[in-house]
Amino acid sequence: MNTDQASYFPILMQFLLAVGFVVMTIIGSSFLGPRRKSKNKDKSFECGIESVGNARIPFSVKYFLVAILFVLFDVEVIFMYPWAVNFRGMGWEGLAKMGIFMFLLVVGFFYVMKKKGLEWE
Repeated sequence: MNTDQASYFPILMQFLLAVGFVVMTIIGSSFLGPRRKSKNKDKSFECGIESVGNARIPFSVKYFLVAILFVLFDVEVIFMYPWAVNFRGMGWEGLAKMGIFMFLLVVGFFYVMKKKGLEWE
């Protein structure tokens, strides 16, 4: 192997190890897992509470909106970590770019607050 291929060798090994673990876990659980079926065991179950009524009760759109906004702002905040690690190396240009990013993040947050996207009714 030349040096370019050798640099990818650890990544390939980690990928193969992860795929192998997943495959072996799935195969192993099918051989080692119990196969006893019963009417009580196959019944729908959640949190120890008996199911009553229809499971197709619609959720409020606000629930999904809050969840999506949480993920959106959470992912945007994750982008700040690499910037914080490389803060000195990026200089004033990096500071200006992060300032723009933070400005847009705060504007988006205030827009959501103005539209009352995070309020429960």
